[in-house]
Amino acid sequence: MAQVVRSPKVYDVCVIGSGAGGGTAAKVLTEGGLNVVMLEAGPPLNPEKDFKEHMWPYQLPHRGVGVGGEHRHELNDEFIAPNGAWEIEGEPYTSAAGSQFRWFRSRIVGGRTNHWGRIALRFAPVDFRSRSTDGMGDDWPITYEEVSPYYDKVESYIGVFGSKENIPSAPDGIFLPPPPPRCTETIIKKACDKLNIPCVPSRLAILTKPLNGRAACHYCAQCGRGCLTASNFSSSQVMIPPAQATGRLTLITGAMAREIVVGKDGKAEAVAYIDKATRSEKRVHARAFMVAASACESARLLLNSRSPLFPDGLANSSGTVGRYLTDSVGSSAGGYFPRLEKMPPHNHDGVGGMHLYMPWWRYDRKNDFLRGYHIEFGGGRGMPGVGEFDDTCKEHEGYGASLKQYCRSRYGTYIGFAGRGEMIPNEHSYCDVDPHTVDQWGIPVLRFHWQWSDNEVNMAKDMQETFRSIVETAGGTFISKAKSDGRHPYGIEDGGVIIHELGTARMGNNPKTSALNKYSQAHDVNNVFVTDAASFVTNPEQNQTLTIIALSWRASEYLIDQAKKGSLKDENRATKFIARGDMLQP
Repeated sequence: MAQVVRSPKVYDVCVIGSGAGGGTAAKVLTEGGLNVVMLEAGPPLNPEKDFKEHMWPYQLPHRGVGVGGEHRHELNDEFIAPNGAWEIEGEPYTSAAGSQFRWFRSRIVGGRTNHWGRIALRFAPVDFRSRSTDGMGDDWPITYEEVSPYYDKVESYIGVFGSKENIPSAPDGIFLPPPPPRCTETIIKKACDKLNIPCVPSRLAILTKPLNGRAACHYCAQCGRGCLTASNFSSSQVMIPPAQATGRLTLITGAMAREIVVGKDGKAEAVAYIDKATRSEKRVHARAFMVAASACESARLLLNSRSPLFPDGLANSSGTVGRYLTDSVGSSAGGYFPRLEKMPPHNHDGVGGMHLYMPWWRYDRKNDFLRGYHIEFGGGRGMPGVGEFDDTCKEHEGYGASLKQYCRSRYGTYIGFAGRGEMIPNEHSYCDVDPHTVDQWGIPVLRFHWQWSDNEVNMAKDMQETFRSIVETAGGTFISKAKSDGRHPYGIEDGGVIIHELGTARMGNNPKTSALNKYSQAHDVNNVFVTDAASFVTNPEQNQTLTIIALSWRASEYLIDQAKKGSLKDENRATKFIARGDMLQP
C-alpha cells in the first residue's frame, strides 16, 4: 500500500488553483499577513520561454497548428499562451447520453487567465436581482452595492480601459483611456448608430497607460499569445508575483488535488494531492482552505471529498454541488465587406481584442426571451495563419496565381460577430461524478448533463437576426452557417464552448438550497471557501472574470477579518485563529 507523505507544517490558508480567483486570494491573503500554500495542477510559467509573442508561423515546427494540423481552427493552437486544452491525455471527462458539453481545462500557473480575452465587464445591479425582476432563477444573497467597492479595487489595481457611458446594463467603472477605433470598427459603429444600437469603447483588462509598475500595451494585437511586458492582465504576472514578494507564499506545482480531508471535528484539515512527478500522494495541512480550481474542477473536488461526516461530498448537505451549471449562450456570424478590398494596406495597430463592443440595449422592452446579450466583434488584417483562407479557397475555382490574388483581395475584408448571452439555470444541466471512470491519478472524473432551453435558443435566433441587420446596414454581405434546426439551432454553441461555465457551488442565504454563504464560505464547513465562478447564482451576459476577482478579493478580506476575530473557531479542539505578527496561530 502506497504511503501518504504528510507535511509537518500547518499553513494559515491553502489555496487550490492559481487562476483569477486563486491568484487574487494569494495576493490579498499574503499581503494581509497570512502564510499561504498554493496547489497548482500544472507546471510553472516562464513567459520568456513559454510565450510565442511576435513569432512568425514559419518559426514554429508546424506553423502553429500541430502535427497533421490537429489544432487547425482550434483555440489551443501552438501560438496560444500555454494554458490548457479541450482534451488532456489521461484526464478524461464524460457526457451523459444525449448531452453535448466541452470542457476547456487549464494546467499551468495562472490558469485560463494566461490567454483569456481580457473582457472585464461589471455585472449590473439587476443581474443580482434576476428573480425579483422576471420571476426566473434566483436572486443573489448580495447586491451590486456590496460588490461595487471590490470592482473599484480590482479595476484600480489590474487596469481596465473603457469609457463612461451611463448604460444600465453596463455599469461604469474606474477606467484607463480606451484605444481609438480601427477601420473595421468605425464601419460597424456607423451602422450601429443608424440602427440605434450602442457601440461603445470596450472594457478590457489591458493597460493603455503604465500602472503599478507595468508598461502600457505596445499594440502588437497578440494578447492571446501571452504578454512579456505584462501589459494585459493574467494572474501569473499580476497577482502571484506580489504574493511571492511577501515571502509568505509557497507555490507547489504539479499537484493534482484529490480530496479535502476532514477531521473528526468536521473541520477541513488538509488537502490530499497527487504529486505528478513521483505519482505519490501527499498532504498539505492548513487552517483554512480556498477552493479556486475553476467552477467544474472545484465541484469535482468537493464531490470527491466524501467522508462519514459528508457522505455526499464536502459542503454538499444541500445537494447543490454540481447543480445549476450554466455557460454563456454563444452564436456567431460575420460579413464580407467589399469596400475593405480597396483599403490601402496598413498596420491594424491595437490591442489583441476589440476596441468597441455593443452592450445589451433592449433591457427596457419585452423580447422573445428573458435576460439579454452583448455583441463582440472584430476584423482587419491580423497575422495570417494556417487555415486563414480555407473558406476563400472553397469559393474560388482555380489555383496558382489567380487563387493567390483572390486570397490577397479577400484578406482583411471579413468582420466577425459573436453574441454572448445569459443562460438561465435548469434542472437538466449539471455535473456529477462518473461512477465508472477515473483519470490516470485514480481520481473519479466528472460527467456532464446538458440541455439548452427554448429561452436560450430564442436568444441565439435574435443574435443572428441582429448580426444580419448590422452587416447589411454597413454595406456587407451576411455570412452565417447557422440553421434553424439540428444540433445547433441558430448557431448556438455546445455547452462549455464559450468557457464561461459556472454556478456549481452557488452562494445563498439558505443552507438547504445553497452550498456557500454570501462571503463564498461553505455553510457546512466554515473554514472552506470557494472563490471561483462556482459560487455564482446566475450567469449574466457580462463575461465573468472581473466578478471572480472581485468576489475572491471580498472573500479573502472577510477570511482575514474573521480569523483575527477568532470567528473560525474549532470548538472540539478549543483552538482559534489569533493574529500574531505575520501569521495566524492556533
